[in-house]
This record gives sequence, C-alpha cells and structure tokens, in this order.
Amino acid sequence: MTTTEPIRVLLADDQALLRSAFRVLVESEPDMRVVGEASDGAEAVALTRAASPDVVLMDIRMPGTDGLAATREITADPALGHVHVVMLTTFEVDEYVVQSLRAGACGFLGKGAEPEELLSAIRIAAAGDALLSPAATKGLIATFLAQSGNGGPAADSGGPGAHAERLSGLTGREREVLVHVAAGLSNDEIAERLRVSPLTVKTHVNRAMAKLGARDRAQLVVIAYESGLVRPRVD
Repeated sequence: MTTTEPIRVLLADDQALLRSAFRVLVESEPDMRVVGEASDGAEAVALTRAASPDVVLMDIRMPGTDGLAATREITADPALGHVHVVMLTTFEVDEYVVQSLRAGACGFLGKGAEPEELLSAIRIAAAGDALLSPAATKGLIATFLAQSGNGGPAADSGGPGAHAERLSGLTGREREVLVHVAAGLSNDEIAERLRVSPLTVKTHVNRAMAKLGARDRAQLVVIAYESGLVRPRVD
C-alpha cells in the first residue's frame, strides 16, 4: 500500500493575518501542509529553494522584491521546475497578471475567493494544470490587449513574430487544440467539442507546450494571443 505525500505549500504575503488564515485553512486538509511563510518576494525565493514546496501562493504586491520578480526568479531556476506558483490578487484581473503568467505562474486567484476555491486551486496547481477559467481568461485577454497596446509587457517576449515562427511547428490538430485552450476550456470540454478522448487532448496540449517552450497551460494562452493565432472578438 502506497502513501501519497501531502501537497507542500509555501505562503508568501506581507499581511501576517492573511498568512495565518491561509495556514489554518491549508493545514485543516489531510492532503496538504504548509512548509513555510514569507513576508516578501526575496524571502519567498529563499524559502522556495530551502523548503522545495509543490505550490507557492504568491501575493503580487509586497514590499521590496514583489511577487512578480520573485515568480520570475523561481521559474527561471531549473532546480525549481517542479514548483507551481499561484498569484494572489486583490482584484480578479490585476495589471500584473499577464506579466506573472509570462513569468511562469500557473494562474491566479482573487484574495476574496471562498475557502474551497483556494483549496481547489492548490490541488489544481499541484497537478500541473492552469488556473484559468473561461471568465478569468476573458479578463486576462482584456488586460493583455490593453498593456500590449500601450507598449506593455507584450514587448518583452520577443514579439508576435517569434511566437508565430514557433507555431509553424505545430500540427493542424495541435493548433486547433491551442485555440480552445486559449478560450479557457478544459481538456474534457475540448474533447467533447473535437469528439476525441480527453487523453488525446492532453497529448496534443503536452506536445504544443514542448514545441512552444511553454512551462504550462497558462503560458500557452499568452502565446496564443501574442502570436495572433487567436484574436478576441470586439463587442
């Protein structure tokens, strides 16, 4: 009989009261445990290297090194490739969310989320999936367009040409699946639309990630829009 190891969670937020509330919630679950708390980004990076968590709940706005810089540092370290960062935002769509996803965060969650939503987010992140619901994806796209239109973070990723060139290596089916991923659909939902199995969809998603150099599903969404493969409708 095998025993499943609990999900190791690191809490990074400058508000001690909020960290305490998160700790109580996380440790109330038998399949999770808190392995550290950080009050700023620099401490979050140091503790991530020391404690090797599976999931980091990272506040975007913190004094000194903020969550965005900390996320970039964590996801750039090959030794921390197993770590999944979930950004915590005050608002559902934060001005730094797109940058966070490009930096390697697997998704984001509002601080006002219900306890069950937070616990579900930790499990989803630990499984390697993206925290991008269709509603959140629409907000993400709107933010991305506003920023890229003003010389924002889209400029730091090599531009549409770099991604478009990499897209040429995708098969037709992989492109089709990528379009649905960019719409925020799950593997099951994509499978239903394409009349294939969820396992087949997962295979296409994994191959697209490998070909595009995407760390996870969340980055596929950003690449799809940056490359021009998917364009939002203007209502």
